[in-house]
Amino acid sequence: MDFDLRWILIALPLAFAFGWLASKLDTRQWKREQRDAPKAYFKGLNLLLNEQQDKAIDAFIEAVQADPDTSELHFALGNLFRRRGEYERAVRVHQHLLQRGDLPRAERERAQHALAQDFYKAGLFDRAEDAFAALRGTAFEHEAELALLSLYERSREWRKAAEVARHLEQGGSASFASRIAHYLCEQALEAQARGQDAEAQQLLAEARKAAPQAARAHVLAGQMLARREQHQQAMAAYAELLAANPEAFSLIAGDYAAAALACNSAEAQQQALQTLQAQYQRTPGMHLLNAIARLEPAAAAQRERLLEHLRQEPSLSAARLLLAQGNAQLSGEEAPLVNAALDKAVRPLQRYRCAACGFEAQHYFWQCPGCLNWDTYPPRHVEEQ
Repeated sequence: MDFDLRWILIALPLAFAFGWLASKLDTRQWKREQRDAPKAYFKGLNLLLNEQQDKAIDAFIEAVQADPDTSELHFALGNLFRRRGEYERAVRVHQHLLQRGDLPRAERERAQHALAQDFYKAGLFDRAEDAFAALRGTAFEHEAELALLSLYERSREWRKAAEVARHLEQGGSASFASRIAHYLCEQALEAQARGQDAEAQQLLAEARKAAPQAARAHVLAGQMLARREQHQQAMAAYAELLAANPEAFSLIAGDYAAAALACNSAEAQQQALQTLQAQYQRTPGMHLLNAIARLEPAAAAQRERLLEHLRQEPSLSAARLLLAQGNAQLSGEEAPLVNAALDKAVRPLQRYRCAACGFEAQHYFWQCPGCLNWDTYPPRHVEEQ
């Protein structure tokens, strides 16, 4: 059968017409989508800037539905969920991104980092650890290791924290010697709690080697020796602290005096008294003054020291002690009332205050309970700062 060429002449114009019509419809749809998606995006951004997060999330969800392939919108949405504490929804958003096969490597690493942050904020430390570990060898490796360091601190996995800190230090980002010393001290305390004193002493020796200027290892070594009634050795450990970190010596001034008294040696007590007096001349403080009073308890001498301290370093604590010595002149009912009023007034001033966040505590902390930073507490009370 012969083919009629007239059909070709009829089909070609029809095919051209259908193609032109389809392209017009597709172009209009594409323009409409491009017009609608940015509109929803900018609406969400405006709401976010006005701190209307609920409405901003709805706008971003609308934008994502209009263009599911836009990764930036997913990141914005996931970050919003995390900031609001909706960690499960943030995880779903970032996991959805990771499941996309067309996601570029850089965006995939970014999504992995965001997912790890979601797990960390949600308190899912096991999953967060795995997620951060997956970022080794990526552009987010440094941030991931810092996050792992914080994670191990919060979960009190001191050995792992020390390993990460050493790796960071080898990378040349900063010195982590002081932190490593703290981690070794924490391990020493755990070993001591298990009754493994030899291991604890070895860990404290490593801590002193890692950070010779750090105070904590010297303090713990001296206190451990004192508990074992090795008072002469405890005094030597405290003397090492005085040489390495004189400012922190006031923290154990009372322990130093107690060790000297426990030696039952006039020579040891005289040596300790001279050491404390010399340090007090350099940095006057109530810790040192009280320690001196333990070795030289005569009331007249203590009164003279308090008067001199008030002349040089006016403090309510010294005034309270001085007034307490003169309470004998008050009636039996007046003395307790005066002491109670002074104790109440001085108590807030006898606290330690974190230099980073201002958190105050009655006891000295090596790591601030408020901001979790290390060595941010000055070794002096609030009234002496």
